[in-house]
Amino acid sequence: MTQYKNILVAIDPDQDDQPALRRAVYLNHRLGGKITAFLAIYDLSYELTTALATEERESMRQEMIQQRTEWLRYQARVYIESGVDIVLKVIWHNRQQEAILQEIETGGYDLVLKMAHQYDRLEAVIFTPTDWQILRKSPCPVWMVKDQPWPEDATAVVAVNLVSDDQQHDDLNRKLVRETQALASQVNQTAVRLVGAYPITPVNLAIELPDFDAQSYSDAVRGQHLLAMKALRQPFSIDSADTYVEQGEPEEVIPEIAAQLNAGVVVLGNFGRTGLSAAFLGNTAEQVIDHLRCDLLVIRPDALPE
Repeated sequence: MTQYKNILVAIDPDQDDQPALRRAVYLNHRLGGKITAFLAIYDLSYELTTALATEERESMRQEMIQQRTEWLRYQARVYIESGVDIVLKVIWHNRQQEAILQEIETGGYDLVLKMAHQYDRLEAVIFTPTDWQILRKSPCPVWMVKDQPWPEDATAVVAVNLVSDDQQHDDLNRKLVRETQALASQVNQTAVRLVGAYPITPVNLAIELPDFDAQSYSDAVRGQHLLAMKALRQPFSIDSADTYVEQGEPEEVIPEIAAQLNAGVVVLGNFGRTGLSAAFLGNTAEQVIDHLRCDLLVIRPDALPE
């Protein structure tokens, strides 16, 4: 298991409540290690000070950094006073997403946590452009934390790809399960569930092939997926009752099953730096994410494809 002991929290500059920091402290209490609370700031009024001397402009900038550092210290005061190892880091940068990604690249972090907004309990979590860039490009796992309380008796739902013949996808499936089981065992003994989706029978086949048996075809496809799920779950001693293979589009099946299972987090895989395609093909994973109503943990494979 990846040891999540060097955690970066991307602080939301517009919130006095920081769910991502709270979740990081929760993990820290169980896993140990340290937390870096990171905030990139920039004030457009600084652009209007070009007439000032360089020393005055620098003094102004440092004062703003100091003010936000004190604000951040206040946000983390309860955790710091209780003994949690939290490093406060405030930098001056006019592009938040670039600043966060640079910090991830240079900081050697095991896990990144960032708040994702949810304005209504009935609506999906809202991801900003900065969220998407971090999800696509972060070299380490990213945990997007919704701004709602963690559900009681929550489960961890792992979305797996059961149709690929690609060894890298198979390896990533196993990594997702392994990492989730290990983390869940240390974090409140959270139950782990596996979910996969298989496609609806194409309508054109029934039209173009008069003798085509749609039900037999659907049963055969489902059978293949069930066998693949069995091969995946057995080495991890996961019972068949804790796995779900449902017909439909992944972006509909995964969020629906996650809601039924009271998921606290959905775990997805991430291949490459230009898009999410580990659990599903193309942009399907991103469509799944858009429909989620819970936390999201995105994990990369051990070795990226060339």
